[in-house]
Amino acid sequence: MRTMRVPRQCVIVGGGTAGDVNHALKQSLAEHDRFNPMRSCSRLGRMSDLVLKNVRPWGAAATDIVIRGGRIAAIGPSNEAGEDYSGAIALPGLVEAHTHLDKNMLGMPYRPNEAGPSLIDKIENERRKKLEWRIDPERQSARQVVAGIARGTTHIRSFVDIDSAVGLSGLAGVMATREKFADACTIEIVAFPQSGLCVHEAAIPLMEEAMAQGADVVGGLDPCGVDRDPKRQLDIVFGLAEHYGRPVDIHLHEAGELGLFTLDLILERTEALSMQGKVTISHAFCLGHHDLGPVDAALTRIARNNVHLATTGSPSRPVPPLLKCVASGINVACGNDGIRDSWGPYGNGCMLERAMIVGLRNNLRRDEEIEFALRACTRGGAALMGISDYGLEAGRQADLFLVDGATPAEAVVSRPPRRLVLKAGRVVARDGAALVSAP
Repeated sequence: MRTMRVPRQCVIVGGGTAGDVNHALKQSLAEHDRFNPMRSCSRLGRMSDLVLKNVRPWGAAATDIVIRGGRIAAIGPSNEAGEDYSGAIALPGLVEAHTHLDKNMLGMPYRPNEAGPSLIDKIENERRKKLEWRIDPERQSARQVVAGIARGTTHIRSFVDIDSAVGLSGLAGVMATREKFADACTIEIVAFPQSGLCVHEAAIPLMEEAMAQGADVVGGLDPCGVDRDPKRQLDIVFGLAEHYGRPVDIHLHEAGELGLFTLDLILERTEALSMQGKVTISHAFCLGHHDLGPVDAALTRIARNNVHLATTGSPSRPVPPLLKCVASGINVACGNDGIRDSWGPYGNGCMLERAMIVGLRNNLRRDEEIEFALRACTRGGAALMGISDYGLEAGRQADLFLVDGATPAEAVVSRPPRRLVLKAGRVVARDGAALVSAP
């Protein structure tokens, strides 16, 4: 499947071009928020050599971690001087594998949630409120990134809305944040047609332009439930992925048999295009279906094609069964999804809290079970994002954090302030506070 290139001057429903929409939005924001969104952020210093004394990797016996040139040089007793961390647990950096940096409302006035009950209600409400409430993607993405860094997050995959309401302004804002915080956090951007592709055709050339401008992943959304044309949407999404050589990440809220039908279509294209390991299905509520026969068959096929799953452990919907997925050989990652936005008022960017929520949703009680949720928030996210240079092993990039607790499970349930957060050997947060800032 090949996608045809479209003119860069993209026509928007209702008149005007993508450039017109972006220009109008920026003017509106500038009139009400006269500031440089990044003026209070500063680059971190050069990476330095460190010795972390008396730390416990994954809660194991106390030892030292030696860091040279931004990498873990050795894990073991060292005669070199360094700061003593009194038996703090060392964990690899948390990976926020599913969020929406462009539309959180951190630091903005609280707004009562007025969205209707259906998914379409929430999508249409958001299209209006993003402009009405002047949600600046650059400012707000910076705020969420800083909140995550303070809590131990070193990698983020963020969906960014691409539609006729906001054009490519969200992409531009999050790309600016990605550049500004490159030394403190790795950010991957998914071009996301939140309002649909087939029902809002103006999004199709905008998605093409987003990929051309440097989005990392092609996103999709409920091919049946939103677009009501699953074949066409998936042809567009996988066509863009094939053309640009990019992975795919599809929101699949569709539940039950409808979701399993769509899942089958996604796996069909994964196999046809040999995209094993390059496809993620986010939410996948259909895998929480009560009919275990079709679910077990789907899990087998997902594992065979090395398709990743991303879950939030939603308390209100069926979710993929974490332990069963892991036992089937499926990589599962986690994310906070929307944080303090028009969809809901919850969230603070803490991935240890997300591990707790996933644990609660999956009835994980024993320490070793809770660690499966934590691993989904660390190693699972790293595998989803294709980060090969990750983990608490000699030779890997020094992306890690220190936290107090008797075991990793206690760190999940108690979530104390992170004593230290490192990104490529740089100290980016200490004692619960990020060393970078946002407006």
